[in-house]
Amino acid sequence: MKKNIPLVKLNNSGVLREKKWLVKGISLEIYREQIVTLIGPNGSGKTTTAKIILKIIEPNEGKVELNTKKIAYVPQKINIDWAIPLRVIDFMNITSKLNVSSIMDNLKLTGVDHLLYKDLINLSGGEFQRVMIARAIAKRPELLILDEPVQGVDFNGEIKLYNLIKNISNNLKCGILLISHDIHFVMSSTDHVLCLNGHVCCSGTPQDVAKNPSYIELFGEQAASSIALYKHNHDHTHNQDGSIKT
Repeated sequence: MKKNIPLVKLNNSGVLREKKWLVKGISLEIYREQIVTLIGPNGSGKTTTAKIILKIIEPNEGKVELNTKKIAYVPQKINIDWAIPLRVIDFMNITSKLNVSSIMDNLKLTGVDHLLYKDLINLSGGEFQRVMIARAIAKRPELLILDEPVQGVDFNGEIKLYNLIKNISNNLKCGILLISHDIHFVMSSTDHVLCLNGHVCCSGTPQDVAKNPSYIELFGEQAASSIALYKHNHDHTHNQDGSIKT
């Protein structure tokens, strides 16, 4: 697929349930090697928008143009029966059969190949998210959708995960839709931002969105100034442990 053809395009899409619009007038495009982020408060329609793209939900209005079938989705939550012992290698093979070499390659891409035979229940939040992402990218998706990927991860873990997400976009040449309410690091590591509150309040580069009155009204002056400060101070790179490279 040519890089200038969007992997997915929503045009004024909306979902109506019980006479209430969950989302309305949603337009977005995602291209290869681009990270698009949906931000907004709980209930603003972020996950609903993702489900439109995944064709889990059929929109009641608007158009959905999907130019790839290679889509992988990492949900916000998954149901696991923790009473049943489940190793990382077993988890990687639940939905698709991969050989050990392939599993190791994908775990290595996310930095957790050393956890191959470890039980899921003993993983940290950050380790589990990396395993989830490894399982998703094993399908070599052209479009990767990540719903709140840093939930339950500590501060340093967030930095590492966002760096990892950018590396995945570059290495696999895929487009990424990132869903989060964690606005600070997300806004600093994405190419295009859509701020949702049932509709698109504003969209554009992280810097433009942070200055937009609709964004400031939704998240407050402090959030906008924090992003500006972070962008100003983030003229450096991080080591694997999250510390600053000197």
